[in-house]
Amino acid sequence: MTRVLCPALILAAPSSSQGKTTITAALASMLTKQGKLVRVFKVGPDYLDPQILRQASGQPVEPLDLWMGGPEYCQQKMYEAALVADIILIEGAMGIFDGDPSSADLAAHFGIPIAIVMDVKGMAQTAAAIAVGLANFRDDFDVAGLIANNCGSERHAQLIRDALPASLPLLATLKRTDTITLPERHLGLVQAEEIQVELKQKLAAGIDWIEASDLKHILDVVKPVEFHPVAKDKLLPIASELAGKIIAIAKDTAFSFIYDANLRLLTDLGASYVFFSPMYDEVMPEADALWLPGGYPELHVDKLTSNLSMLQSIRDFAQTDSAILAECGGFLYCLESLADLQDNSFTMLGLLQGKGQMRERGGCQGMQTAPLPEGDIRGHSHHRSLSFDTPEPIAIGRRPKHPAPGEAIYRVGNITASYLHLFFPSNPQAIAALFKEL
Repeated sequence: MTRVLCPALILAAPSSSQGKTTITAALASMLTKQGKLVRVFKVGPDYLDPQILRQASGQPVEPLDLWMGGPEYCQQKMYEAALVADIILIEGAMGIFDGDPSSADLAAHFGIPIAIVMDVKGMAQTAAAIAVGLANFRDDFDVAGLIANNCGSERHAQLIRDALPASLPLLATLKRTDTITLPERHLGLVQAEEIQVELKQKLAAGIDWIEASDLKHILDVVKPVEFHPVAKDKLLPIASELAGKIIAIAKDTAFSFIYDANLRLLTDLGASYVFFSPMYDEVMPEADALWLPGGYPELHVDKLTSNLSMLQSIRDFAQTDSAILAECGGFLYCLESLADLQDNSFTMLGLLQGKGQMRERGGCQGMQTAPLPEGDIRGHSHHRSLSFDTPEPIAIGRRPKHPAPGEAIYRVGNITASYLHLFFPSNPQAIAALFKEL
Protein backbone atom coordinates (compact mmCIF):
# COMPACT_ATOMS: atom_id res chain seq x y z
CA MET A 1 0.00 0.00 0.00
CA THR A 2 1.12 3.56 -0.71
CA ARG A 3 2.11 5.49 2.38
CA VAL A 4 2.16 9.26 2.76
CA LEU A 5 3.94 11.45 5.31
CA CYS A 6 2.27 14.54 6.76
CA PRO A 7 2.92 16.60 9.92
CA ALA A 8 0.14 15.86 12.43
CA LEU A 9 -0.67 16.90 15.97
CA ILE A 10 -3.46 16.21 18.46
CA LEU A 11 -4.30 19.14 20.74
CA ALA A 12 -5.63 17.57 23.94
CA ALA A 13 -6.09 18.84 27.49
CA PRO A 14 -6.57 17.72 31.10
CA SER A 15 -10.25 18.71 30.87
CA SER A 16 -12.79 20.69 28.91
CA SER A 17 -12.64 24.52 28.90
CA GLN A 18 -8.85 24.69 28.58
CA GLY A 19 -8.92 26.49 25.22
CA LYS A 20 -8.55 23.58 22.77
CA THR A 21 -11.06 24.86 20.21
CA THR A 22 -9.86 28.46 20.40
CA ILE A 23 -6.20 27.48 19.96
CA THR A 24 -6.90 24.94 17.21
CA ALA A 25 -9.03 27.44 15.30
CA ALA A 26 -6.52 30.28 15.70
CA LEU A 27 -3.65 28.02 14.66
CA ALA A 28 -5.56 26.80 11.60
CA SER A 29 -6.42 30.41 10.69
CA MET A 30 -2.80 31.50 10.92
CA LEU A 31 -1.49 28.63 8.80
CA THR A 32 -4.27 29.09 6.24
CA LYS A 33 -3.41 32.78 6.00
CA GLN A 34 0.17 31.70 5.23
CA GLY A 35 -1.12 29.71 2.27
CA LYS A 36 -0.94 26.29 3.95
CA LEU A 37 -3.65 23.73 3.44
CA VAL A 38 -4.75 22.70 6.92
CA ARG A 39 -7.02 19.71 7.52
CA VAL A 40 -8.65 19.69 10.93
CA PHE A 41 -10.37 16.78 12.65
CA LYS A 42 -12.31 16.57 15.91
CA VAL A 43 -12.09 13.62 18.29
CA GLY A 44 -15.48 12.11 19.06
CA PRO A 45 -19.00 13.18 18.12
CA ASP A 46 -19.34 16.95 17.85
CA TYR A 47 -21.31 19.33 15.64
CA LEU A 48 -20.46 22.74 17.10
CA ASP A 49 -16.66 22.80 17.31
CA PRO A 50 -16.30 21.57 13.70
CA GLN A 51 -18.38 24.54 12.48
CA ILE A 52 -15.82 26.90 14.03
CA LEU A 53 -12.87 24.87 12.80
CA ARG A 54 -14.26 24.67 9.29
CA GLN A 55 -14.51 28.45 9.06
CA ALA A 56 -10.98 28.75 10.44
CA SER A 57 -9.41 26.32 7.98
CA GLY A 58 -11.69 26.71 4.97
CA GLN A 59 -11.76 22.90 4.76
CA PRO A 60 -14.27 20.22 5.84
CA VAL A 61 -13.86 18.99 9.41
CA GLU A 62 -14.48 15.30 10.13
CA PRO A 63 -15.21 13.53 13.43
CA LEU A 64 -12.71 10.83 14.37
CA ASP A 65 -14.00 8.20 16.76
CA LEU A 66 -12.57 4.70 16.97
CA TRP A 67 -15.94 3.31 18.08
CA MET A 68 -18.53 5.35 16.21
CA GLY A 69 -16.71 5.39 12.87
CA GLY A 70 -14.31 2.52 13.45
CA PRO A 71 -10.51 2.34 13.07
CA GLU A 72 -10.65 1.78 9.30
CA TYR A 73 -12.89 4.80 8.75
CA CYS A 74 -10.58 7.03 10.81
CA GLN A 75 -7.51 5.67 9.07
CA GLN A 76 -8.90 6.27 5.59
CA LYS A 77 -10.08 9.81 6.35
CA MET A 78 -6.70 10.83 7.74
CA TYR A 79 -4.89 9.20 4.82
CA GLU A 80 -7.04 11.14 2.34
CA ALA A 81 -6.32 14.35 4.26
CA ALA A 82 -2.58 13.62 4.36
CA LEU A 83 -2.52 13.34 0.57
CA VAL A 84 -3.34 17.05 0.21
CA ALA A 85 -2.58 18.74 3.54
CA ASP A 86 0.50 20.62 4.71
CA ILE A 87 -0.47 19.76 8.29
CA ILE A 88 -3.21 17.81 10.10
CA LEU A 89 -4.54 19.23 13.38
CA ILE A 90 -6.83 17.13 15.57
CA GLU A 91 -8.76 18.72 18.42
CA GLY A 92 -9.24 16.34 21.33
CA ALA A 93 -12.42 15.84 23.33
CA MET A 94 -12.85 16.55 27.06
CA GLY A 95 -9.68 15.39 28.85
CA ILE A 96 -6.90 13.39 27.22
CA PHE A 97 -7.99 10.09 28.80
CA ASP A 98 -11.73 10.76 29.03
CA GLY A 99 -14.07 8.59 27.01
CA ASP A 100 -13.66 5.10 25.67
CA PRO A 101 -12.13 5.53 23.15
CA SER A 102 -10.28 8.68 24.21
CA SER A 103 -7.98 11.20 22.55
CA ALA A 104 -5.06 9.20 23.96
CA ASP A 105 -6.42 6.04 22.33
CA LEU A 106 -6.51 7.77 18.95
CA ALA A 107 -2.94 9.04 19.43
CA ALA A 108 -1.72 5.58 20.37
CA HIS A 109 -3.55 3.81 17.56
CA PHE A 110 -2.16 6.01 14.78
CA GLY A 111 1.14 7.19 16.27
CA ILE A 112 0.17 10.88 16.35
CA PRO A 113 1.86 13.04 19.01
CA ILE A 114 -0.16 15.06 21.51
CA ALA A 115 0.35 18.68 22.50
CA ILE A 116 -1.06 19.23 25.98
CA VAL A 117 -3.20 22.38 26.10
CA MET A 118 -3.59 23.70 29.64
CA ASP A 119 -5.12 26.82 31.15
CA VAL A 120 -2.34 27.79 33.59
CA LYS A 121 -4.10 30.72 35.22
CA GLY A 122 -3.59 30.53 38.98
CA MET A 123 -0.71 28.04 38.92
CA ALA A 124 2.89 27.75 37.78
CA GLN A 125 5.04 24.76 38.82
CA THR A 126 1.84 22.84 39.44
CA ALA A 127 1.03 23.18 35.74
CA ALA A 128 4.32 21.43 34.99
CA ALA A 129 3.49 18.69 37.51
CA ILE A 130 0.09 18.07 35.90
CA ALA A 131 1.62 18.02 32.42
CA VAL A 132 4.29 15.53 33.50
CA GLY A 133 1.62 13.33 35.07
CA LEU A 134 -0.46 13.37 31.89
CA ALA A 135 2.57 12.65 29.71
CA ASN A 136 3.61 9.66 31.82
CA PHE A 137 0.23 8.20 32.68
CA ARG A 138 0.59 5.87 29.68
CA ASP A 139 3.59 4.86 27.60
CA ASP A 140 1.88 4.06 24.28
CA PHE A 141 1.83 7.58 22.79
CA ASP A 142 4.19 10.53 22.51
CA VAL A 143 3.72 14.02 23.94
CA ALA A 144 5.25 16.82 21.88
CA GLY A 145 5.08 19.33 24.72
CA LEU A 146 2.92 21.77 26.67
CA ILE A 147 0.97 24.76 25.37
CA ALA A 148 0.37 27.04 28.37
CA ASN A 149 -2.83 29.01 27.79
CA ASN A 150 -3.75 32.14 29.78
CA CYS A 151 -0.17 32.77 30.82
CA GLY A 152 0.09 36.02 32.76
CA SER A 153 3.67 37.14 32.13
CA GLU A 154 7.13 36.08 31.01
CA ARG A 155 7.99 35.37 34.66
CA HIS A 156 4.93 33.10 34.86
CA ALA A 157 6.11 31.31 31.72
CA GLN A 158 9.65 30.92 33.06
CA LEU A 159 8.44 29.30 36.27
CA ILE A 160 6.58 26.69 34.23
CA ARG A 161 9.47 26.22 31.79
CA ASP A 162 12.01 25.68 34.59
CA ALA A 163 9.79 23.09 36.26
CA LEU A 164 9.38 20.97 33.13
CA PRO A 165 11.81 18.14 32.35
CA ALA A 166 13.84 18.29 29.14
CA SER A 167 11.65 15.51 27.71
CA LEU A 168 8.56 17.73 27.94
CA PRO A 169 9.25 21.14 26.35
CA LEU A 170 7.11 24.22 26.74
CA LEU A 171 5.95 24.62 23.14
CA ALA A 172 4.36 28.02 23.66
CA THR A 173 2.77 30.38 26.14
CA LEU A 174 -0.39 32.22 25.13
CA LYS A 175 -1.28 35.50 26.78
CA ARG A 176 -4.50 36.13 28.64
CA THR A 177 -7.04 37.85 26.41
CA ASP A 178 -10.79 38.17 26.14
CA THR A 179 -10.78 39.19 22.47
CA ILE A 180 -10.78 35.62 21.17
CA THR A 181 -13.12 33.88 23.63
CA LEU A 182 -15.79 31.96 21.75
CA PRO A 183 -19.41 32.40 22.97
CA GLU A 184 -21.13 29.38 24.53
CA ARG A 185 -24.62 28.16 25.36
CA HIS A 186 -26.07 24.87 26.58
CA LEU A 187 -24.64 21.85 24.70
CA GLY A 188 -21.51 23.80 23.71
CA LEU A 189 -20.34 26.69 21.57
CA VAL A 190 -22.70 28.98 19.70
CA GLN A 191 -23.09 27.90 16.08
CA ALA A 192 -20.71 29.52 13.59
CA GLU A 193 -23.62 30.49 11.31
CA GLU A 194 -25.13 32.62 14.08
CA ILE A 195 -21.96 34.65 14.74
CA GLN A 196 -20.28 34.87 11.34
CA VAL A 197 -19.11 38.49 11.65
CA GLU A 198 -18.05 38.12 15.29
CA LEU A 199 -16.31 34.83 14.54
CA LYS A 200 -14.38 36.35 11.65
CA GLN A 201 -13.16 39.09 13.99
CA LYS A 202 -12.19 36.59 16.69
CA LEU A 203 -10.29 34.41 14.23
CA ALA A 204 -8.41 37.48 12.99
CA ALA A 205 -7.52 38.35 16.59
CA GLY A 206 -6.56 34.72 17.11
CA ILE A 207 -3.99 34.94 14.31
CA ASP A 208 -2.30 37.87 16.07
CA TRP A 209 -2.47 35.92 19.35
CA ILE A 210 -0.74 32.88 17.86
CA GLU A 211 1.83 34.93 15.94
CA ALA A 212 2.88 36.57 19.21
CA SER A 213 3.79 33.12 20.57
CA ASP A 214 6.17 30.31 19.66
CA LEU A 215 3.26 28.51 18.00
CA LYS A 216 4.01 30.59 14.91
CA HIS A 217 6.82 28.07 14.34
CA ILE A 218 4.55 25.04 14.70
CA LEU A 219 5.58 23.56 11.34
CA ASP A 220 9.18 23.45 12.56
CA VAL A 221 8.13 21.48 15.63
CA VAL A 222 5.53 18.98 14.42
CA LYS A 223 7.08 15.82 13.00
CA PRO A 224 5.69 13.98 9.95
CA VAL A 225 3.44 11.01 10.68
CA GLU A 226 3.09 8.05 8.36
CA PHE A 227 -0.43 7.42 7.05
CA HIS A 228 -1.60 4.38 5.07
CA PRO A 229 -4.79 3.75 3.07
CA VAL A 230 -7.20 1.06 4.20
CA ALA A 231 -7.17 -2.12 2.15
CA LYS A 232 -10.22 -2.22 -0.12
CA ASP A 233 -11.46 -5.49 1.36
CA LYS A 234 -11.70 -3.82 4.80
CA LEU A 235 -13.85 -0.91 3.65
CA LEU A 236 -17.61 -1.27 3.99
CA PRO A 237 -19.19 -1.94 0.57
CA ILE A 238 -21.40 0.86 -0.75
CA ALA A 239 -23.88 0.20 -3.55
CA SER A 240 -26.04 2.75 -5.38
CA GLU A 241 -29.15 1.68 -3.51
CA LEU A 242 -30.60 5.19 -3.38
CA ALA A 243 -29.96 6.02 -7.03
CA GLY A 244 -32.36 8.71 -8.23
CA LYS A 245 -33.74 9.43 -4.75
CA ILE A 246 -33.99 13.02 -3.54
CA ILE A 247 -33.70 13.57 0.22
CA ALA A 248 -34.96 16.83 1.72
CA ILE A 249 -32.84 17.90 4.70
CA ALA A 250 -33.86 20.55 7.21
CA LYS A 251 -30.98 22.98 7.64
CA ASP A 252 -30.98 26.35 9.38
CA THR A 253 -30.04 27.61 12.84
CA ALA A 254 -32.74 25.40 14.37
CA PHE A 255 -31.53 22.23 12.58
CA SER A 256 -27.83 22.10 11.85
CA PHE A 257 -26.35 19.01 13.50
CA ILE A 258 -25.29 17.38 10.23
CA TYR A 259 -22.07 15.48 9.65
CA ASP A 260 -20.45 16.05 6.26
CA ALA A 261 -19.72 12.33 6.38
CA ASN A 262 -23.46 11.61 6.44
CA LEU A 263 -24.09 13.83 3.42
CA ARG A 264 -21.20 12.24 1.57
CA LEU A 265 -22.57 8.76 2.21
CA LEU A 266 -25.99 9.70 0.86
CA THR A 267 -24.28 10.86 -2.32
CA ASP A 268 -22.19 7.68 -2.47
CA LEU A 269 -25.42 5.68 -2.22
CA GLY A 270 -26.66 7.47 -5.34
CA ALA A 271 -29.03 9.95 -3.69
CA SER A 272 -29.12 13.68 -4.10
CA TYR A 273 -30.21 16.02 -1.35
CA VAL A 274 -31.69 19.48 -1.06
CA PHE A 275 -31.62 21.69 2.02
CA PHE A 276 -34.59 23.71 3.21
CA SER A 277 -35.40 25.90 6.20
CA PRO A 278 -38.34 24.99 8.43
CA MET A 279 -38.00 28.48 9.89
CA TYR A 280 -38.11 30.57 6.72
CA ASP A 281 -39.21 28.56 3.68
CA GLU A 282 -42.92 28.33 2.93
CA VAL A 283 -42.97 24.67 1.92
CA MET A 284 -40.52 21.80 1.87
CA PRO A 285 -39.03 20.86 -1.52
CA GLU A 286 -40.13 17.94 -3.68
CA ALA A 287 -38.40 14.87 -2.33
CA ASP A 288 -38.57 11.11 -1.83
CA ALA A 289 -37.51 11.17 1.83
CA LEU A 290 -37.08 13.67 4.66
CA TRP A 291 -34.33 14.03 7.25
CA LEU A 292 -34.96 16.27 10.27
CA PRO A 293 -31.56 16.43 12.04
CA GLY A 294 -30.76 17.71 15.49
CA GLY A 295 -30.16 21.30 16.46
CA TYR A 296 -31.74 23.97 18.65
CA PRO A 297 -35.48 24.05 17.86
CA GLU A 298 -36.10 25.19 21.45
CA LEU A 299 -34.35 28.49 20.65
CA HIS A 300 -36.49 29.16 17.59
CA VAL A 301 -39.95 27.94 18.57
CA ASP A 302 -41.59 31.25 17.64
CA LYS A 303 -40.44 31.08 14.02
CA LEU A 304 -41.02 27.35 13.75
CA THR A 305 -44.55 27.43 15.13
CA SER A 306 -45.60 30.58 13.28
CA ASN A 307 -44.53 29.12 9.91
CA LEU A 308 -47.93 27.49 9.38
CA SER A 309 -47.43 26.73 5.69
CA MET A 310 -44.24 24.79 6.41
CA LEU A 311 -45.86 22.85 9.24
CA GLN A 312 -48.68 21.85 6.90
CA SER A 313 -46.25 21.02 4.11
CA ILE A 314 -44.34 18.56 6.31
CA ARG A 315 -47.58 17.08 7.63
CA ASP A 316 -48.74 16.55 4.05
CA PHE A 317 -45.43 14.87 3.20
CA ALA A 318 -45.85 12.53 6.16
CA GLN A 319 -49.10 11.31 4.60
CA THR A 320 -47.28 10.11 1.45
CA ASP A 321 -45.64 7.15 3.20
CA SER A 322 -42.19 8.43 2.23
CA ALA A 323 -39.44 7.76 4.78
CA ILE A 324 -38.82 10.34 7.51
CA LEU A 325 -35.83 10.27 9.88
CA ALA A 326 -36.04 12.60 12.89
CA GLU A 327 -33.06 12.96 15.24
CA CYS A 328 -33.01 14.73 18.63
CA GLY A 329 -34.16 18.28 17.78
CA GLY A 330 -35.95 16.86 14.74
CA PHE A 331 -37.62 14.34 17.04
CA LEU A 332 -38.83 17.16 19.34
CA TYR A 333 -40.15 18.99 16.27
CA CYS A 334 -42.23 15.93 15.37
CA LEU A 335 -43.94 15.73 18.77
CA GLU A 336 -47.25 17.35 19.66
CA SER A 337 -45.70 20.12 21.73
CA LEU A 338 -42.45 21.43 23.23
CA ALA A 339 -42.26 23.34 26.53
CA ASP A 340 -39.41 25.72 27.36
CA LEU A 341 -37.69 26.23 30.71
CA GLN A 342 -40.43 28.63 31.78
CA ASP A 343 -43.01 25.93 31.01
CA ASN A 344 -44.41 27.80 28.02
CA SER A 345 -45.77 25.17 25.63
CA PHE A 346 -45.58 25.43 21.83
CA THR A 347 -47.45 23.34 19.27
CA MET A 348 -45.12 21.24 17.12
CA LEU A 349 -45.79 19.09 14.04
CA GLY A 350 -47.83 16.46 15.85
CA LEU A 351 -46.53 13.63 13.67
CA LEU A 352 -45.73 11.62 16.79
CA GLN A 353 -47.70 11.25 20.00
CA GLY A 354 -45.88 12.84 22.92
CA LYS A 355 -44.55 16.04 24.43
CA GLY A 356 -41.08 17.52 24.87
CA GLN A 357 -39.85 19.47 27.88
CA MET A 358 -36.60 21.45 28.10
CA ARG A 359 -34.68 21.23 31.36
CA GLU A 360 -31.61 22.83 32.88
CA ARG A 361 -29.39 19.79 33.09
CA GLY A 362 -28.66 16.38 31.64
CA GLY A 363 -30.41 13.92 29.47
CA CYS A 364 -29.36 10.55 28.27
CA GLN A 365 -25.86 11.01 26.85
CA GLY A 366 -23.02 9.10 25.25
CA MET A 367 -22.32 6.61 22.51
CA GLN A 368 -25.06 4.15 21.58
CA THR A 369 -26.01 1.66 18.90
CA ALA A 370 -29.48 2.00 17.38
CA PRO A 371 -30.74 -1.58 16.78
CA LEU A 372 -33.11 -0.76 13.91
CA PRO A 373 -34.95 -3.35 11.82
CA GLU A 374 -32.69 -2.33 8.93
CA GLY A 375 -29.55 -3.08 10.97
CA ASP A 376 -27.41 -1.66 13.75
CA ILE A 377 -26.33 1.96 13.27
CA ARG A 378 -23.92 3.64 15.65
CA GLY A 379 -24.38 7.15 16.96
CA HIS A 380 -24.55 9.23 20.08
CA SER A 381 -26.90 11.21 22.29
CA HIS A 382 -26.52 14.61 23.94
CA HIS A 383 -29.52 16.72 24.97
CA ARG A 384 -31.14 18.74 27.74
CA SER A 385 -34.75 17.79 27.34
CA LEU A 386 -37.05 14.91 28.08
CA SER A 387 -40.00 13.44 26.22
CA PHE A 388 -43.07 11.79 27.69
CA ASP A 389 -46.47 10.34 26.72
CA THR A 390 -44.72 8.90 23.66
CA PRO A 391 -45.61 5.63 21.87
CA GLU A 392 -44.06 2.29 22.74
CA PRO A 393 -40.53 2.24 21.31
CA ILE A 394 -39.56 -0.40 18.77
CA ALA A 395 -36.06 -0.58 20.28
CA ILE A 396 -33.76 0.89 22.91
CA GLY A 397 -30.26 2.19 22.20
CA ARG A 398 -27.42 -0.03 23.40
CA ARG A 399 -24.42 1.48 25.15
CA PRO A 400 -21.10 -0.09 24.18
CA LYS A 401 -19.77 -0.73 27.70
CA HIS A 402 -22.54 0.15 30.14
CA PRO A 403 -25.64 -1.88 31.05
CA ALA A 404 -27.97 1.12 31.46
CA PRO A 405 -30.59 1.40 28.70
CA GLY A 406 -30.05 4.06 26.06
CA GLU A 407 -32.48 6.16 24.09
CA ALA A 408 -35.93 4.98 23.04
CA ILE A 409 -36.33 4.55 19.28
CA TYR A 410 -39.76 5.03 17.72
CA ARG A 411 -41.17 3.78 14.44
CA VAL A 412 -44.65 5.05 13.62
CA GLY A 413 -45.66 4.33 10.05
CA ASN A 414 -43.00 5.87 7.84
CA ILE A 415 -41.36 7.87 10.66
CA THR A 416 -38.23 6.74 12.52
CA ALA A 417 -37.48 9.04 15.46
CA SER A 418 -35.16 9.14 18.45
CA TYR A 419 -32.89 11.38 20.46
CA LEU A 420 -29.97 9.55 18.82
CA HIS A 421 -27.75 11.25 16.24
CA LEU A 422 -26.83 8.52 13.77
CA PHE A 423 -23.42 8.24 12.11
CA PHE A 424 -24.42 7.02 8.66
CA PRO A 425 -21.04 5.54 7.57
CA SER A 426 -21.21 3.01 10.43
CA ASN A 427 -23.70 0.96 8.36
CA PRO A 428 -24.30 2.17 4.77
CA GLN A 429 -26.67 -0.68 3.92
CA ALA A 430 -28.93 0.08 6.89
CA ILE A 431 -28.99 3.79 6.01
CA ALA A 432 -29.93 2.96 2.43
CA ALA A 433 -32.79 0.76 3.64
CA LEU A 434 -33.90 3.42 6.12
CA PHE A 435 -34.30 6.10 3.47
CA LYS A 436 -36.10 3.90 0.96
CA GLU A 437 -39.86 4.15 0.85
CA LEU A 438 -41.36 2.08 3.62
